[in-house]
Amino acid sequence: MVYSLAASTLTVAAPLGCDAPLAEGAEQRAQGARGASDVVVRGTDGEMLVLEVTEANKVVVRLPRVEVGQGITTAVAMMIAEELDARLADVRIPLADARSQGNQYTGGSNSVSSLYGPARNLAATARARLVTAAARRWGLPARTLRTWNTMVVAPDGRTATYGSLTASAAGIRRPAVSSKPKPASRHRVIGRPATRIDARDIVTGKAKYTGDLSVAGAKPTVVARPPTIGGKVVSVDSRVARAMPGVLKVVKVDTGVAVVADSFHHAFKARDALRITWAPGPLARLSDAAIRARLRAAVPALGAPPRGSAQVEAEFEFAFVGHAPMEVLTTVADVRADRAELWFSSQTPMDARDSIASAVGLPASKVKVHVLRGGGSFGRRLNYDFAIEAALISKAARRPVKVMWSRTDDIRHGRMRPASHHRIRASHARGRVVAFAHATASVSESYDGLSAQGAAAPLPSDSGLYNFGRISGDSGSVELAMPLGAWRSVDSGTTRTAEEIVVDEIARSLGKDPVAFRRTTLRSKSVKAVLDKVTTAGNWGRALPDGRAQGVAVHEEYGSCVACLVEIDATDPKRPRVTKVVMAADVGTAVNPRGLQAQLMGTAIDGISTVLRAGLHIDRGAVREGSFADFRYARQQDAPLHFEAHILPSRREPGGAGELGVPAAAGAVANAYARATGTRPRRFPINF
Repeated sequence: MVYSLAASTLTVAAPLGCDAPLAEGAEQRAQGARGASDVVVRGTDGEMLVLEVTEANKVVVRLPRVEVGQGITTAVAMMIAEELDARLADVRIPLADARSQGNQYTGGSNSVSSLYGPARNLAATARARLVTAAARRWGLPARTLRTWNTMVVAPDGRTATYGSLTASAAGIRRPAVSSKPKPASRHRVIGRPATRIDARDIVTGKAKYTGDLSVAGAKPTVVARPPTIGGKVVSVDSRVARAMPGVLKVVKVDTGVAVVADSFHHAFKARDALRITWAPGPLARLSDAAIRARLRAAVPALGAPPRGSAQVEAEFEFAFVGHAPMEVLTTVADVRADRAELWFSSQTPMDARDSIASAVGLPASKVKVHVLRGGGSFGRRLNYDFAIEAALISKAARRPVKVMWSRTDDIRHGRMRPASHHRIRASHARGRVVAFAHATASVSESYDGLSAQGAAAPLPSDSGLYNFGRISGDSGSVELAMPLGAWRSVDSGTTRTAEEIVVDEIARSLGKDPVAFRRTTLRSKSVKAVLDKVTTAGNWGRALPDGRAQGVAVHEEYGSCVACLVEIDATDPKRPRVTKVVMAADVGTAVNPRGLQAQLMGTAIDGISTVLRAGLHIDRGAVREGSFADFRYARQQDAPLHFEAHILPSRREPGGAGELGVPAAAGAVANAYARATGTRPRRFPINF
């Protein structure tokens, strides 16, 4: 359903994730709001997507999702441009502030799929009203008019911009032409590769992140943090720091000691001059070896295998991994006695607002959260502990602050993908797998810090992807006081990686080629199709020198599927280099194939990083790594020399894509390394 809103310009709204009619009285309230161009009519789920055509001939949709580099603003702009026959350059997609009702969750690779229907319906409705307004102006049958480049065009060549029609279109309730979205066969924007609408702004520095904001009175602020996770301040001598140039305030908060100054240079200098006695955190006696031992012990037993079967068994360890977005965590906070206003990038702004309100002792209605674009996230901005911290500092300092975490803060005190241990057993008889069991244990969160959110143990086996007979799985957990959080692809990034390694080992045990074995055991035709695409495009099975090899893996999730083929040079096993990556995906309708290719490229880098080099060590309660110098995420020199991504055509509704490629990429890298070195890698990252 799409609703017209009473406004001085054409403004229409569609509910998200809800097909229910308007709440009683909502339509009447909207019609009584004459002259307001920003009226939001809410359905029973409380959330609406609202489109406005302005007199300046711009189409504006305020997006209840956050842009963190995944390209959602471009995808939504393409949906709107398609149905409105508008120029992409005329579509504006600003980010919505935290709302009081509804759902503004960005995650789970569901943004495109959840917005695809509402956005297209919204734009199609607006187009029908604009055409009807032009028909009335010109005295022509509406069916004789066409739309093009943000204009209505008459048969005789006359044109009217949408902006010139917006006021009259606002009063139309029954358009004279269909307001249904176009069939896919008529798409001219959706499905065509497009450059990001914000690309020029990003590369020229025009795009604004939280660190670029200049909010009146907000002063640069940094925090001295404990040497161990969860450590606390016992005492602080701040006399030297307070006397330093540019220092405005030093305040103690639960997470450490904050320094407010005239510049970040002054703030960092003063922070380093603080003399703090710290109480060690709760993990001060714990290091990696002990954590791994606890995880291993927490894995549930697999039970007895089927009689008469042979076994392929393996155990895997996955290290903690930091999110490490390129833009460090930054928040501008202005907390007063009676209200609060904050600016930061958030995947969960409504939850953030409510938690911030509780932390500073204000009603949620008195807290305003402005959502800004983020320079990366990978799940980190689902949590908002950094924003709560900024709000508490502002309240304690009694002034607006701009709190920036350093890279070391982010790696040593940010959230992490939990470490996990996996035990897998595949039972085969007479040339086929008759049972597959996968038990896991993960570190789960009992951390009592700011905005603590539980990290679930990995899901049981997903090997229903294959015809593997009886599938079973169970999970255990180890509770540690650690700040954990969802990391890109969440549980699939480890569970499916481990399973794809075992699939290769089953094939080897049965004397079969890994691709041929997958083709005969995969259940889904779509998964077989993407596998066939990468093996053909990547020339699977071609001869390679000693120390080099290919690897493949597949994954299915979010209503989509993907395959990855990797070539690796492991002539020096301590310094392996992925030289080639070929990926293929079926995600249903790919709104922007170029954006999807970029997403897949990112997942390839994730797979290369977490399988080969990038992880976090816990050393006596502290994260050992502190920068990209030792948290060894892939750099340009580690990127594949050749990358290609193939998007399979589909008329299905869009599935998810953002996290889809990580398990396949990681599994393919691990399998290529195993074949190149003749080893069976069990601990990741391999060179850790």
